[in-house]
Amino acid sequence: MPSALRKQYSIMDRHDPDAFVNRDDPIPTIAISDHDETTSGSETKPGKRRRLRTKLSASGLKGRVQDGQAEKGTGASLQDRMFAKLLQQLVPMDDLEQNQDTTDRRSSKYVSRPGFSLPLMTSNFRRFNARIGIVFVFQNRLIRLLSWKMPTHTLSFLALYSFLCLNPYLLSVLPLAATVLFVMVPSFIVRHPPAPTDLPTDSYSAHGPPVAPPRDVKPVSEMSKDFFRNMRDLQNSMEDFSRIHDTVLKMVAPPTNFSNEILSSTIFLFLFATACIMFIASHLLPWRAIFLVAGWTATCLGHPTLQHAFLTTHEDHLRPRERQAESWLNSWMERDITLDIAPEQREVEIFELQRHSGGGEWESWIFSPSPYDPLSSERVSGSRAKGTRFFEDVQPPHGWEWRDKKWTLDLSSREWVEERMITGVEIETEGERWVYDLSYQDESGEFDGYGEQNIVIEPRKKSKGKESRTGWDEGIRSGQRGEWKRRRWVRYVSRSVLGQEV
Repeated sequence: MPSALRKQYSIMDRHDPDAFVNRDDPIPTIAISDHDETTSGSETKPGKRRRLRTKLSASGLKGRVQDGQAEKGTGASLQDRMFAKLLQQLVPMDDLEQNQDTTDRRSSKYVSRPGFSLPLMTSNFRRFNARIGIVFVFQNRLIRLLSWKMPTHTLSFLALYSFLCLNPYLLSVLPLAATVLFVMVPSFIVRHPPAPTDLPTDSYSAHGPPVAPPRDVKPVSEMSKDFFRNMRDLQNSMEDFSRIHDTVLKMVAPPTNFSNEILSSTIFLFLFATACIMFIASHLLPWRAIFLVAGWTATCLGHPTLQHAFLTTHEDHLRPRERQAESWLNSWMERDITLDIAPEQREVEIFELQRHSGGGEWESWIFSPSPYDPLSSERVSGSRAKGTRFFEDVQPPHGWEWRDKKWTLDLSSREWVEERMITGVEIETEGERWVYDLSYQDESGEFDGYGEQNIVIEPRKKSKGKESRTGWDEGIRSGQRGEWKRRRWVRYVSRSVLGQEV
């Protein structure tokens, strides 16, 4: 075996006794659902780390992209040129500028927030993996505690939990006691180890000066067995999180995302009613007893014997009753929960505008969403009316679709004029329901404005075919029809299904 390979194996066999590493059983993977997800990783050689970090950092990326063209004329290698070209295509310059190190001015001490960098992420992962062992140690011991590997430990935990439930104010003592018992006392014993003796009756003596150096928690060495144990547990923890995440979404999302509106509405009603009741009566509940019973029940269900008995009882007795309860709930929801089946409807409008031509005839001009009345902002500012020239080009609002096949002429021309408080117009209440502009002239024949009153054209009751011009107020001036006339068309729309092409 070559000396370099033997040296590599010796490094991997080495482990630090002062590092927190889970050297017991691997962190288990929860079997909930099958997933074909694979992960891959790559290691960078120590000799190339600094050079790769310079190339792939945010500032290095920007500099190489900017100097990519200049390198062609210099003695740059083909690899550098291809790398610069690839970065120009994949990484926009705007993203590079946004990924630069920024400073958080809101803090008294400036906080650095570097952008994404592949070498930095690799370095952080190695540092994180070398220090994450204490979390896996705690996780493994918690699993052993709740799975009744040592029944005496689990019973002691339940006794302490019961004591805290009966006296909740002692929760403030818990972190202090844990610091003393699990941090301070072990550290003192390390500095003052017991004297070497073969007699089991000798007691521990804490007298005298410290005889051993203090214990420092150190991260594990890279390429050691402990380092790969942490990677193994980290891999399994990521798998557990992914499976739990997918399972929770599979269980919670369908009943709560209103894909089944009857079921989601029922759950909403129950939650709302429960929240109202708890808001009023929560202070009357025996919370100490509830937490005590819940904690004992959850811990006892972790016992293997009780788990087997519970699963057997569930399959033999509870499973058939679940189907009966589900059928009863479905029948109750279908009978008592009523939803709005018909989609929401609204009325939209469009105004047909015509303009008086020089030859004395009216010319079809545009279909506009506004009436373009004499005192509108468009007319006052001298802007042209906005719209489309053809009726077929009028589209429904975004998120809506046509419900009627054709447009309908609004016969209540006087009503929509009154609703908009339009003045200076002449209204037809019969016929084609046009609303004309009214322009006034002074004694010299010059234009004198549009006026502040309206004229309504109504047919005479005695003489057929003749019309009378009646003002809304008495004593108004008589005017002549102006340049524009308009009438209103309406059509009903309904909400369209999102994601469906209309």
